[in-house]
Amino acid sequence: MDTITMRQAADYLDQTVKINAWVTNKRSSGKIAFLQLRDGTAYFQAIVVKNDVPEEVFTLAKGLNQETSICVTGKIQADTRSALGYELLVEGIEVVGESHEYPITPKEHGTDFLMDHRHLWLRSSKQHAILTVRNEIIRATYEFMAKEGFIKVDPPILTGSAPEGTTELFHTKYFDEDAFLSQSGQLYMEAAAMAFGKVFSFGPTFRAEKSKTRRHLIEFWMMEPEMAFVEHEESLQVQEKYVAYLVQSVIDNCELALKTLNRDVEQLKKYTQLPYPRISYTDAIALLEQNGFDDIKWGDDFGSPHETFIASQYEQPIFITNYPKDIKPFYMKVNPEDPRTVLCADMIAPEGYGEIIGGSEREVDYDVLASNIEKFGLEPAAYAWYLDLRKYGSVPHSGFGIGLERTVAWLSGIEHIRETSPFPRLLNRIYP
Repeated sequence: MDTITMRQAADYLDQTVKINAWVTNKRSSGKIAFLQLRDGTAYFQAIVVKNDVPEEVFTLAKGLNQETSICVTGKIQADTRSALGYELLVEGIEVVGESHEYPITPKEHGTDFLMDHRHLWLRSSKQHAILTVRNEIIRATYEFMAKEGFIKVDPPILTGSAPEGTTELFHTKYFDEDAFLSQSGQLYMEAAAMAFGKVFSFGPTFRAEKSKTRRHLIEFWMMEPEMAFVEHEESLQVQEKYVAYLVQSVIDNCELALKTLNRDVEQLKKYTQLPYPRISYTDAIALLEQNGFDDIKWGDDFGSPHETFIASQYEQPIFITNYPKDIKPFYMKVNPEDPRTVLCADMIAPEGYGEIIGGSEREVDYDVLASNIEKFGLEPAAYAWYLDLRKYGSVPHSGFGIGLERTVAWLSGIEHIRETSPFPRLLNRIYP
């Protein structure tokens, strides 16, 4: 007799198998007990018929508590009513680990309660589905990057300098020196790109922002490619191709998760259609002004309501290009067609999810970059190594960063980013 996972049920139709699982719920109706089970791969119904099993098995089934772990044997049979399409007709049950008074019952619980029990909340079908989507985005990222000829390079998490200033960084001591938790691996990726051509990093980043919005985490994961000999326009094409690839991969490989989340797959399919629309920052400001947004003027950064409105005018993710240089980091290249702006773009996700990608062409002129570092109030000595990249064979290069959790929230269709991380770090929350 084979021990299988629930996801393998289709290969064992009408065969007797063993499945290791947890009990998520149960109900009984006279001479039949219905067990809702999960095994980490799927959710599954097992049926215990009193007349078909020894009396002690039926009694055991009726007395199982929520989250008790069991080894169950039985025959796989088709069930068109279930999401998986199969169920288990039980022949035997062995209790592996008992569970008593499980705190997350099948009723409504408050957010704080669920976050305090995040280590258990992960077991719910919705959280399982969200993190399945997250896993697929990560898997598809590595696949896409390999196909496109990128090499993964890991930047340090402890740094002595900051790509965008130190006001939102976590400070720590590195023996007798000051250090910060990384807010981005970008500067290091630029160095790596000069060695390998096309590189990417994928890892945790940290922002000490005192923000409580549904879009912000204190610790989040970023995927950051950098490409030598690539100018701004070509970078935009890589970005939209990559995002469309992620969307298609989630559609293709997360059917059960999307069904659990009630995600509209037809809506997602629109996001695979290329190219994505573009609007300049200047035109976006004009669009907002024409539609009654009197709280913003040229030179201001967009807030959530502004991004949401702009995105609502389109059916796909949209690039907002060429922001004012005064509101962007020091390393972005000036737009030769409008020196007030830089060659950059933010990709705004539809449905109110806001910016998921920020990218730009990088400044390659040594003197301009050195001047920018001083203008931004940064310590030149800390960036000496970065300036070196402009002294020894500098080339046009571009890159971008995509926030994993925001992308998961968008593709999952969930409201708050806190559910996109296994153990989210939020303002005033570091437990569990």
